[in-house]
Amino acid sequence: MSKTEAQTRSELIDQQLALSGWNIKDPTQVVEEFDIVTALPEGVAEPRTKYEGHQFSDYVLLGKDGKPLAVVEAKKTAKDAAIGREQAKQYCYNIQKQLGGELPFCFYTNGHELYFWDLENAPPRKVVGFPTRDDLARFAYIRRNRKPLTQEFINTSIAGRDYQIRAIRSVLEGIEQKKRDFLLVMATGTGKTRTCIALTDALMRAGHAEKVLFLVDRIALREQALSAFKEHMPNEPRWPNVGEKLIAKDRRVYVATYPTMLNIIRDESQHLSPHFFDFIVVDESHRSIYNTFGEVLDYFKTITMGLTATPTDIIDHNTFELFHCEDGIPTFAYTYEEAVNNVPPYLCNFQVMKIQTKFQMEGISKRTISLEDQKKLILQGKEIEDINFEGTQLEKQVINKGTNALIVREFMEEAIKDGNGVLPGKTIFFCATKAHARRIEEIFDKLYPQYHGELAKVLVSDDPRVYGKGGLLDQFTNNDMPRIAISVDMLDTGIDVREIVNLVFAKPVYSYTKFWQMVGRGTRLLEASKPKPWCLEKDAFLILDCWDNFEYFKLNPKGKELKPQLPIPVKLVGLRLDKIEAANDTGNADTAAREVVKLRNQIATLPQNSVVIKEATAQLARLGDDNFWLTLNHDKLEFLRTHIKPLFRTVSEADFKAMRFERDVLEYSLAVIREEKEQAETIKEGIVEKISELPLSVPFVKLEEELIRAAQTPLYWSEADEDRFDAMIAKLGPLMKFREQDNGQEQTHLDLADELHKKEWVEFGPQNEAVSVTRYREMVESLITELTDHNPILKKLKNGEPINSDEAEQLAELLHEEHPHITENLLRQVYKNRKARFIQFIRHILGIEVLKSFPDEVSAAFDQFIRAHTTLNSRQLEFLNLLKNFIIEREKVEKKDLINAPFTVIHPQGIRGVFSPTEINEILQLAQTLAA
Repeated sequence: MSKTEAQTRSELIDQQLALSGWNIKDPTQVVEEFDIVTALPEGVAEPRTKYEGHQFSDYVLLGKDGKPLAVVEAKKTAKDAAIGREQAKQYCYNIQKQLGGELPFCFYTNGHELYFWDLENAPPRKVVGFPTRDDLARFAYIRRNRKPLTQEFINTSIAGRDYQIRAIRSVLEGIEQKKRDFLLVMATGTGKTRTCIALTDALMRAGHAEKVLFLVDRIALREQALSAFKEHMPNEPRWPNVGEKLIAKDRRVYVATYPTMLNIIRDESQHLSPHFFDFIVVDESHRSIYNTFGEVLDYFKTITMGLTATPTDIIDHNTFELFHCEDGIPTFAYTYEEAVNNVPPYLCNFQVMKIQTKFQMEGISKRTISLEDQKKLILQGKEIEDINFEGTQLEKQVINKGTNALIVREFMEEAIKDGNGVLPGKTIFFCATKAHARRIEEIFDKLYPQYHGELAKVLVSDDPRVYGKGGLLDQFTNNDMPRIAISVDMLDTGIDVREIVNLVFAKPVYSYTKFWQMVGRGTRLLEASKPKPWCLEKDAFLILDCWDNFEYFKLNPKGKELKPQLPIPVKLVGLRLDKIEAANDTGNADTAAREVVKLRNQIATLPQNSVVIKEATAQLARLGDDNFWLTLNHDKLEFLRTHIKPLFRTVSEADFKAMRFERDVLEYSLAVIREEKEQAETIKEGIVEKISELPLSVPFVKLEEELIRAAQTPLYWSEADEDRFDAMIAKLGPLMKFREQDNGQEQTHLDLADELHKKEWVEFGPQNEAVSVTRYREMVESLITELTDHNPILKKLKNGEPINSDEAEQLAELLHEEHPHITENLLRQVYKNRKARFIQFIRHILGIEVLKSFPDEVSAAFDQFIRAHTTLNSRQLEFLNLLKNFIIEREKVEKKDLINAPFTVIHPQGIRGVFSPTEINEILQLAQTLAA
């Protein structure tokens, strides 16, 4: 039933205003029927009627100074809220004309839908609630004082790399163009958090944002983000401080996990305005997060930026849709390959060693178990014939100590070691389960007892000892020991430990996104300013792949396609609607009526404080009318399926085990109505099995012993009707949490000696080389150091004495013949310097001459130029990046080059279309100095 405008105002709009702290009865806050004096029509001197020359705004919201901050235009629920749009706009302008001062903000609503219009600044947008008085005062202050963003200074001490500056510029320019959603795709380790902090810093200084929210998906990442904000923006108050649970409203930077923020916005006791934040950053924005916690973004409809490390071609199109980007085109992207190939590199390259054991490849059976182990098994009374497992069943149905021990020993042999060459550098072991992780830890302790249990530690998210100062994660990051963190999911993403030099994949991975996040744990380079004694240099890191993951992703570039899962409450409502429809179609009116009552009860339990539910108020209002339910025809059922069923994704506090049991019973009764006998029989067997697993030893379960025993007999089911189904759901559903499940096949524990089947280097990564440039350089430097002891020419060079051309030629011939075949050209390639001569390289290797590579020289000069010109826009930065690479590649540049391809891709006029004449002169001077 639709409401009149008066009812809409008193029953809906007044309450919504009150929720945002507005006292309708206080005329110093809210004026209803606000009198606006307007000009009389031309030629009319006196008002001809009582109201001529007057307009009446439904509500005007006043600031603390008594001046109008906002106008609210109300329409009755049956009308489209947009009908009030022009009227509200006119009132705003007329109030400004009458009273002077600033233009009020504009709102129009029908009680169900509310629109906010910042006139002259942005188009109208739908919001979920009114702003508080403080919110409106903040909006007015920002509107009055904000500065243009295109020229805003970027603090390069927070994020000073060229691509970080380009990323920040693209967002600042987008905000200036009134865009509200952004997506940055940046490889793990390229400084997404720092980029976001420098952007926040710029927005706050330019007066565009006062309150910023940084959303993460795990507590460990929250701690990491808080300490990064503390380091780079120390003067901005942050939430939460240690131990704070309730939201504090006087801070500027807020860092929270998705579940924490969801609980806050649903908690009526600590109401947080939907307009509280000016800017939100969503870390690791991908579909799975949106499915679960999209409600947070729906609530705070403000300027939002997503951050992700997932490569652009793998990102789900829903993510692009969420941030209003065309498919495949984020706001800004910077790939792993770009970072590794930059000069100097921003990220570390890696090498992969593939290790596979005999049992992994050939399984565990009489054929593969050694004779010695077969004898042991016989002595233990085990039947050899009964042991028959596939390699893929390891760590699932069969646990073999010997396989894990072999992987640990191979790791200790092949791992990149610390400076002393004894212990492995910092390492993450990715394990399949917590039990698997504990087994690996035991093996480390058993094989290497001299380290007193400190070498390897299990880090899992549900262990409270992991977190906080002095916790296991803090020890792994900041102490010499432990060297090896054994992890199940917790360290797969987002943990930033630069000293990691080994990753061990001791489990198969099927998600491409997750796989690259795991690889990303090792890609960060060391910070020269913060050396740690256990890792003083890092040119590359090693991945030990024990489950052929790299091969899997070569064959399946996107990994396993996971089907979207419907939440149980949504599924249950869908089945109930199917049953109502089937009952109506087969003339079972009583059954349909019973299910309608249950459906209405379910709808009544929807969380009313959820933004998803609030946004569906208009649709839910239809259901409040009893007439809607009298005849549920196909159109009404379709309406319920389309608009109401999806709302049940908001149900989070429920007994899901009881719900699953109810779903099974509902599926059975639906199959009976549809006369699908085979289907009904299969479902019934599953239900009986669940009932049989209820333990009568539990007192609560014992109370229903009679029904439990009866429900397992054929007679009970042959006479089953709706009453019996309801009795089962009501009495047995709540007991399902006590079920004693038999997890199928028992795990078999063995301790058999495994052996290496295959161990090989894999060509992978941007370089695609088996012997990396780093390794070749090591071989050259090692040879020259060795020869210096007894070669007279090298001795002369080492002592700083000059050598003649004959001696230089003789030395070149000697080194050419020695392995690894040293030539001037190879040295130029390895040391990235095409101009230096052979003897200069040798002097450099001997440590008596510093050779700066040409790319290093060019990159340093361009970085300095960018830091000195802080107001460059994103197109100018892109042009400079292109010019830098052009000079590195060609080693020369002429004026005419800059108005031809490739520079015309950025602007048809090349440099002339991007820079001013003064700037062009500066750039030419820089380019000519470098290419001289």
